[in-house]
Amino acid sequence: MSVQTWTYLMVGLTFALYIGIAFWARVGSTKDFYVAGGGVHPIANGMATAADWMSAASFISMAGLISFMGYDGAVYLLGWTGGYVLLALLLAPYLRKFGKFTVPDFVGDRYYSDAARLVAVVCAVFISFTYVAGQMRGVGIVFSRFLEVDITTGVILGMCIVFFYAVVGGMKGITYTQVAQYCVLIFAYLVPAIFISILVTGHFLPQLGFGGTVSDGSGMYLLDKLDGLSTQLGFAPYTDGSKSMADVFCITLALMVGTAGLPHVIVRFFTVPKVKDARTSAGWALLFISFLYLTAPAVAAFARVNMIETINGKDMQGTEYVNSPQWIKSWEKTGLIKWEDKNGDGRMFYAKDDRNEMTIDRDIMVLANPEIAQLPNWVIALIAAGALAAALSTAAGLLMVISSALSHDLLKKVVMPNITEKQELLYARIGAAGAVIVAGLLGIYPPGFVAEVVAFAFGLAAASFFPIIIMGVFNKRMNKEGAIAGMVAGLAFTMGYILYFKGVFITPLAENKPENWLFGISPEGIGSVGMLINFVVAWAVSKMTPAPPEHVQHLVEEIRVPRGAGAASAH
Repeated sequence: MSVQTWTYLMVGLTFALYIGIAFWARVGSTKDFYVAGGGVHPIANGMATAADWMSAASFISMAGLISFMGYDGAVYLLGWTGGYVLLALLLAPYLRKFGKFTVPDFVGDRYYSDAARLVAVVCAVFISFTYVAGQMRGVGIVFSRFLEVDITTGVILGMCIVFFYAVVGGMKGITYTQVAQYCVLIFAYLVPAIFISILVTGHFLPQLGFGGTVSDGSGMYLLDKLDGLSTQLGFAPYTDGSKSMADVFCITLALMVGTAGLPHVIVRFFTVPKVKDARTSAGWALLFISFLYLTAPAVAAFARVNMIETINGKDMQGTEYVNSPQWIKSWEKTGLIKWEDKNGDGRMFYAKDDRNEMTIDRDIMVLANPEIAQLPNWVIALIAAGALAAALSTAAGLLMVISSALSHDLLKKVVMPNITEKQELLYARIGAAGAVIVAGLLGIYPPGFVAEVVAFAFGLAAASFFPIIIMGVFNKRMNKEGAIAGMVAGLAFTMGYILYFKGVFITPLAENKPENWLFGISPEGIGSVGMLINFVVAWAVSKMTPAPPEHVQHLVEEIRVPRGAGAASAH
């Protein structure tokens, strides 16, 4: 069967599974809608958390970043992995015991202030929509390439699927759908990686292939070969870093603390029965996540070697375009690969200097990898189903954050406190439906910074949520005035810096070069500075204003005691 037929079959079967789970898990209460009734098994929750956290950025972009950036791309691997450990150890158990299943709910009650709650709602919605734009765009790109529809149609199809299991099933439907999506995405990621590792190095395990020799008889190590190809084509050696130590540190830190502050990941720990289960599910999730993250560097290296040798030929003289493999022409239709015959010889050539004739989007590397390696059509279709599972699982989690922030934290807690549970559930579903539509529009008409949107979302989470959550748990003296001032200062600085160098719908005010950056820190890493500003401003303001009420201080002390379950409820 053709790639397109296989793709229709695999994507159709997985989508039918997701919709079937949504109808099976349809909810009738706000507790089911927001936290899946609080009765999810830790292993299932670990799978759901892994799927929720491993977005299109992890599945599609991370290996692409490492493939193009080499050593420098490791900041994403280290930052996202370290961030999850930080979340599991410092935040999840305490927030679960506090018993508030949304970040704005925690902020509003811990800081005894509707104003603080509203600021947190704005932050949660803004971060979630920033993040979800990239997910929906990824859905459109996958559909565009593998189902041969335009990106807009692909985004609309993705919207319809998410609508069913988010609006009908709520968090309960999303949770069990994400369990299925994890199984699909990890199988889709590992199968091509194992195939290609065997072809390139002869090793069954990609991790061994990454450190092994290539199977072309030369006896050369894979990374040595990549270093040689990179320098020959004008790039820096693959295993050398070009970023400054300060920028590497700040990007890694921003991704770490941004992960720990992402609201759609935090809420997952309220779907289990007990605090102990929150810790256990965090451990399971880390195990499930490691399967992909420990494989990504190998996938990146295999993809880069195969791509260079396919485009430039084994002799590095360039491949005639008329004889180019089908994957190049297929991806050209999406606009993510472009060839310009600069010297008129009819040959393609990929390099960094003036010899370069190829424009290649880094996000295609994982998706095109099976095609580049000439794997069977069913494997190529499998990678498409996996990419869609990764993007849709995270999009659903983010949409639930937006829905709960609007219906529970804004309407129920502030604007309309007397509404019934049935009315709140209706507003939650309306909010989810509205969020799906806005997310789709962001996928169809993405903002200018969508290529770096994930790093920016993590930076914004680091600068806004992480400090006030940490201080809310470990500093009983932190008050509402400090929390509000810290959130506003951290978010305003970080967003302003990103807009200054990147722009959104306007031209950036300064050229995005290292010599123009503050202390040499790029916009992707500036969330670390925003986080420090948040901490300093919050601490200073709290010292100059009255202490929190006694009952709040006692509550902070209580949630740090390792006893009790702390029920997660909708009210």
